[in-house]
Amino acid sequence: MSLLVVGLSHRSAPVSVLERASLNADAQLKLLQDTVAAEPAAEAAVLATCNRIELYADVDKFHAGVAELSTLLAQHSGVGLEELTPHLYVHYEDRAVHHLFSVACGLDSMVVGEGQILGQIKDSLARAQDLHSAGRLLNDLFQQALRVGKRAHHETGIDRAGQSLVTFGLEQLSAGADVQRWARGKKALVIGAGSMSSLAAATLARSGIAEIVVANRTFERAERLAQILSEGDDTDVLARAVPMDAVPGELTRADVAVSCTGATGLVLTADAVAAAVEGRTGAPAGAATVGVREADERQTAETPLPNAGAAAADDNCPLDLSSVPSGFSVMGEAAVAGMDAATLEQHGAWAAGGTAVDRPRETGRPGPEADAELIGALAATATRVGRIPERRRPEPVAEVPRPEPVLFLLDLAMPRDVDAAVHRLAGVRLVDIESLADASADAPMAADVDMVRRIVADEVAAFGAAQRAAHITPTVVALRSMAADVVAGEIARLEGRLPGLDDKHRAEITQTVKRVVDKLLHAPTVRVKQLAAEPGGAGYADALRTLFDLDQETVASVSRAGNSTTEKNRGPA
Repeated sequence: MSLLVVGLSHRSAPVSVLERASLNADAQLKLLQDTVAAEPAAEAAVLATCNRIELYADVDKFHAGVAELSTLLAQHSGVGLEELTPHLYVHYEDRAVHHLFSVACGLDSMVVGEGQILGQIKDSLARAQDLHSAGRLLNDLFQQALRVGKRAHHETGIDRAGQSLVTFGLEQLSAGADVQRWARGKKALVIGAGSMSSLAAATLARSGIAEIVVANRTFERAERLAQILSEGDDTDVLARAVPMDAVPGELTRADVAVSCTGATGLVLTADAVAAAVEGRTGAPAGAATVGVREADERQTAETPLPNAGAAAADDNCPLDLSSVPSGFSVMGEAAVAGMDAATLEQHGAWAAGGTAVDRPRETGRPGPEADAELIGALAATATRVGRIPERRRPEPVAEVPRPEPVLFLLDLAMPRDVDAAVHRLAGVRLVDIESLADASADAPMAADVDMVRRIVADEVAAFGAAQRAAHITPTVVALRSMAADVVAGEIARLEGRLPGLDDKHRAEITQTVKRVVDKLLHAPTVRVKQLAAEPGGAGYADALRTLFDLDQETVASVSRAGNSTTEKNRGPA
């Protein structure tokens, strides 16, 4: 059997895809059940966080395993396989181990070095153990990942390379200001009472927030979190719980709101946030970008852009600029988006040779086949000239300054709790998973990251050696069992030939024969374990079985007994 992981994360997929593919607790359990029921997989575990969904499995066929796991992820996430596939990554054997260890150390997190992932890995293992979908391989893998992550945080300064997602989000909300100075005296609303919301509430309390209101669908959980916050020794924050239907009113009073629930729909709509701002300021929270867009549209019609890919004069371009949306993109996609096939054909011919096609505009839009052919021709032209030539670009326009925010929103949920349209509201600053990903993309890597990478590499090698050595252990046990049977048989035969042998001499002879067998087997069994632990050492178990004519079923029964004992005595690290 072999370790395989198929997944997607903030590094491989846009937030919009991650949001749609997110799995709630019930979906994760069903995915685990269906995975172990599938033919290629014997074990399975799901690691699902706000910015990754990964399915780990012990499979007997690589290609069949990839196909099955990808299909199951698509089915349970609700995102079509064709749409999901370009965003999936696959890791196998040592690369899969390396990936999970890197994840556990925070190297693959949106915020490098964050430690929350360790708790999420522990929860993932506990879930798989409860469902009995984790056997020897995944138990060993996930428990070792937890140890590697703890070692990285203990032996290096990886914590300094990044912060928790909550801390990083608060830093983005404060726009670079000192978080404690920014938070001091503010009132906060925390929506949700799960692990992430609890962490956010505790972080806010330590940051100097004066009051925290906790809202949750299960009121008892909100009360419990509020009580923990109120009784904390390291803070003097006032905390109270409210039901979810009190959120609109509390949002009007709050300076900061953090939301992280398991809801499948929006918790805070743009209208609800706008109403809260209006209730707080008495003025409507209109869109802050209207003035800029109008200025852009006026400037677009007035400012010519030099030809970037063809020699034709501006007046030879066949584009009907009045129908083109303002704000051309750098690569020119906006210049052709939504145009009919006839215009695309004219634009492609003009870009290639500088001459417009003298062809009357067709009244109807051609069929999809004609569109595909013409768009393909335009793409080929763009490849030759380097890009789609653009004809107009708006000059920089002074932005209309946004008013200072009166409400700060941190959305840590996946799928999102807060409507993305809130970004456009005046008087509101929204930081969500997508904006956190953008802000952390260029974060500098600390020297401690290199130290953690070396730890991961060493631990991957050690894990592989241990697994290879463990692979041969059932064969060695079966060999020693066979030797013990041979000794017992020979002693029984001796007793038949020497019935008058007294107990003292019988025991001495028996012990002598056992010592001889043990000494003969000691060196080869120790050496074969050493060799099996090295890369490429998997064949030594087969060689041992062949040389000593060991029964395959005997070896398998030893392995099954070991797995049963291991699972019975094992718990989360």
